[in-house]
Amino acid sequence: MDEWMDQSSETVHDDGGHDGVCVTSWISVCPRGLWKVQLKRTGEGIQQTPVNSGDDASCPSSYWPRLGSLCRVRVRLKAERVEEESSVCEKGNEKVSDTEATEEVASAFPRCQDSVLQVPLGDWTTLRLGEGQCDITETCMERMKAGEKCEILISPVENGPDVPHPAEENLPLCVTVELKTFTPGKESWEMAPGEKWEWVKSHKERGGVRFRSGDVWGAADSYSRALRLLITLYGHVREVKTKGQERETEEQRDTNTGDKTQCLPSADEFQITKAELHSNLSLCQLKLNQPEQAKASAAKATQLEPSGAKAWYRLGQACQMVNELEEARQAFRKLLELQPDSPAALKALKNIASKEKETNAQLGLKLSKMFS
Repeated sequence: MDEWMDQSSETVHDDGGHDGVCVTSWISVCPRGLWKVQLKRTGEGIQQTPVNSGDDASCPSSYWPRLGSLCRVRVRLKAERVEEESSVCEKGNEKVSDTEATEEVASAFPRCQDSVLQVPLGDWTTLRLGEGQCDITETCMERMKAGEKCEILISPVENGPDVPHPAEENLPLCVTVELKTFTPGKESWEMAPGEKWEWVKSHKERGGVRFRSGDVWGAADSYSRALRLLITLYGHVREVKTKGQERETEEQRDTNTGDKTQCLPSADEFQITKAELHSNLSLCQLKLNQPEQAKASAAKATQLEPSGAKAWYRLGQACQMVNELEEARQAFRKLLELQPDSPAALKALKNIASKEKETNAQLGLKLSKMFS
């Protein structure tokens, strides 16, 4: 278990030097900015066999949650945990039914703009792994066994975004994460193509909901998750296209189940969806003041769907932000070809011309002083 770590993480022995105790660290992105997370796994509270892991218990990967697993988890600040444990003798130890993690739906609660941990603290909560409710909590659960507890230390990244912190907030935050039970799930490579497509649509829809609620970080995360899964479907979609519509219909009829997870997008739908995801991600990156990333995302969207007006506008905005005025002008002119009366494009072109005129005037003044 301790041998595993994320590609972007590092593992070091803790200061105590105890055998079997390692610290894994990574950078997490949330509405509060960039945070460094250090996770210590001690095996405390771990059970010898996985709970609710179904027939796959003999497979090592079933010992921890996978994509789609419903996880019964509790996240607590360490100070609150110590205070609660000191009063156990008065209130009695809290018991949670093992069947609670088998609920049909995960707990519904909004993400908070001023929170690092996007989950209610102190209460048992059911999360579906892979939905992106909280990057930190999900990353912890990815290699936790049923009944296991771990500790994490969370601190702002030095030289990261200048995000204000409440005066009463004690940093770094020391948090415990407990995984009570979980239901079976699948790794992405174990999923049928149709299952991946359902996840893509779900992430895309969730991204829209989050963006409209003001959770731009969360929306960007949802669109990124959708794109990562969508890319893995390219080969399947291309194969269906080459076999033709008749073969596609025959394969779907053979299931005789009416299962929606067997459905795959057409090549055109795949292309349009991918373009929309890149365009939506570009908008999020513009809002997050990431013009270079926004430019790259918008450019991909315009390549995939040249008739996408929104993508051309976002490409123009991103180019303006990085002071690439000629590229911005070309993007806005392309938008005018698609929407001749677009007031946004006309205004943007006017602003570019005004900025160029001002820049030329300043340059002329400097040259005149050099040669006077």
